[in-house]
Amino acid sequence: MQNAMYMLKSVTNTIGDSFIITTSDGKVIVIDGGFRSETDCFIKYLKQVTGTEKPHVDAWFLSHPHDDHCEVFLEVAEHHAHEITFDKVYASFPDAAFYDGYDEAAVTVIREYERLRPRFAEKAATLEEGDVFFVGAAKFTVFYTFHPERTPDWHNCNDASTVMRMDLGGVGVMFDGDAAVNAGEYVTAAYGDSGLLKCEYCKMAHHGQDGVGRNFYEAVSPKVCLWPTPTWVYNNDNGNLKTAETRAWVKDLAVLKEYKSFEGTQVIYLPE
Repeated sequence: MQNAMYMLKSVTNTIGDSFIITTSDGKVIVIDGGFRSETDCFIKYLKQVTGTEKPHVDAWFLSHPHDDHCEVFLEVAEHHAHEITFDKVYASFPDAAFYDGYDEAAVTVIREYERLRPRFAEKAATLEEGDVFFVGAAKFTVFYTFHPERTPDWHNCNDASTVMRMDLGGVGVMFDGDAAVNAGEYVTAAYGDSGLLKCEYCKMAHHGQDGVGRNFYEAVSPKVCLWPTPTWVYNNDNGNLKTAETRAWVKDLAVLKEYKSFEGTQVIYLPE
């Protein structure tokens, strides 16, 4: 294997995030995964990437408890353990009760995760702001995890997205889940002046619409943007999204290249 990122196309033209990362020293990393309906295609592609019939994932990150990010993992944990093994699953989820009456999708995902947790309890790890660790050659630095006691009125589950960077092959990649404005402002205020946020690659938060603000992207100052986005979001077909605004920011930032999942699964090779 080599240093590479695979941003999977949604086979159902939905909004899920699904990234597979391989390293030159043989590690396999997954970030999110997509909707339950995409599980079979995810497994097929993981087998293709790893060249094995029973892939092993060294680290699986779940950015936040929404179905379009977590259902593939939940499906694998419950029904496909004979097809995929993993060493660690990293998440930082609030209690389900925090979202009662605010976000029933988040409540459902958190309860499903806790119901299945006994199956992988020894492999479950909680991410915390300030964590720095390696998965083989890939270095991860965590800038933000959500703590309800710190901001008890942040009931938008997107603000529970872990924000972290991966350094691999001498380049940085910002992974921000569906981080919304509050999370983006927190990270920018805490780390914007340090230069730690600057990355060559940036995943567009919340599929490129209604996510972090412009100042977050300015702090990251990416050369390449990753859009895990269907056509109807990218083009704002429904007329009620903020994609056009984000696209304008990207243009102003003079980004050199954009990878878009609706154009097909995107394969990005990183330096060795």
